[in-house]
Amino acid sequence: MIEIIAKGTFKPDCVETFKQLAHEMIVKTRQEPGCISYQLCNDLSDPNTFAFVETWQDQTAIDSHNQTLHFTSIVPRFADLLAGPMEVKLYTVIE
Repeated sequence: MIEIIAKGTFKPDCVETFKQLAHEMIVKTRQEPGCISYQLCNDLSDPNTFAFVETWQDQTAIDSHNQTLHFTSIVPRFADLLAGPMEVKLYTVIE
């Protein structure tokens, strides 16, 4: 399994727009084959910082996800909402 943590801080006046877009992404992504878990978390110390916490079966599932219509149409829209670059880290799950 592969865990992804994609973290970003959003402009305060863009947080609600981000949440709406993220909700659509979450609903559609959870239906994808190979998606084990897909959550959006809000930083307790900074209400403008969010992290997608994702668990995928394998790299093939991630590659497929990255080519879906919802990913390719929603993720680029985050760029104008962000206060800085997103940090995306991939981890191998140790069992």
